[in-house]
Amino acid sequence: MRIAQLAPLAESVPPKLYGGTERVVAWLVDELVELGHEVTLFASGDSRTRGKLHPVWPKALRLGRKGVDPNSACAVLLEAVAKRAAEFDVIHSHIDWLAIPLLRRLGVPFLTTMHGRLDLPGLPDVVREFSEAPFVSISDHQRLPLPDATWLGTIQHGLPVDLFRPSYGRGSYLAFLGRLTVEKGPEDAIRIARAAEWQLRIAAKIPRAETAYFKKHLEPHLDGKRVELVGEVDESRKQSFLADAAALLFPIDWPEPFGLVMIEAMACGTPVIAYRSGSVPEVVEHGLTGFIVENEEEAVAAVNQLGRLDRRTIRARFEERFSARRMVRQYERQYRKLVANPDGA
Repeated sequence: MRIAQLAPLAESVPPKLYGGTERVVAWLVDELVELGHEVTLFASGDSRTRGKLHPVWPKALRLGRKGVDPNSACAVLLEAVAKRAAEFDVIHSHIDWLAIPLLRRLGVPFLTTMHGRLDLPGLPDVVREFSEAPFVSISDHQRLPLPDATWLGTIQHGLPVDLFRPSYGRGSYLAFLGRLTVEKGPEDAIRIARAAEWQLRIAAKIPRAETAYFKKHLEPHLDGKRVELVGEVDESRKQSFLADAAALLFPIDWPEPFGLVMIEAMACGTPVIAYRSGSVPEVVEHGLTGFIVENEEEAVAAVNQLGRLDRRTIRARFEERFSARRMVRQYERQYRKLVANPDGA
């Protein structure tokens, strides 16, 4: 098939540092090419792909020139897609709602994978406006706020099985990887690690909007020993950061649509200790690949039970459930259904 993939422009594909959606798009494109499809990626010019890159903007917006209006970049993206739409059998969008008014008018089968939270005010009204637009969710929990959307199915993320090397040692610290925002639970992670008497290492970026939160609530706890901030990590540094950890702490307090870091940890053989929020029960198998807990007290108890888990089993379950090839095969089936029946999702 001839497939167009529309990526966000905030980060390159794959991203240089932080960026889950762009990383998934990169794996999706590369695996589709491996399976023999002709794939065109509409993304920033600093992207790298095994498909054909259509560079719609010179550089990813977050790391590019300051002051660029993101709407202008998105306008260029949509125009590029409109000009080339007839070249494709199917168009796959990863830019949420933005492209739908255009895609529904191009006469080419399309679908949109929703990568963010969907419990926001006004979204039911948007769904009613685009009632025929087909969507894919990345967890069953993600779609709960919008039951009237045309859901083709849930396709969980997957990553290449050779991307991370597993480690079967015990691990020497607890890890936190993600944005330093309240809903991601970094304060909880600090308290859990302290109560369990383990070192906590934090690999994260500090969003500009969260600088005040960081300075007030997190920075006072960073001593470089018991609680250490290692900064934002790229793919190579993430390997050792996760593989050398005894567990990943994922104490989220928001409806997490998927949580890519959980399967990245599992790929390293590293168990996950996570609060029961959002997609967590769909990803973590309690007592097998980690522990699902209700509060800090249970999380501390889970840290003390890590010896019960087999890191080889965790890696095996990752390969069975969360490979990029499995993800791509599921998308491939949806593409074929859309092409065969473009008027009915």
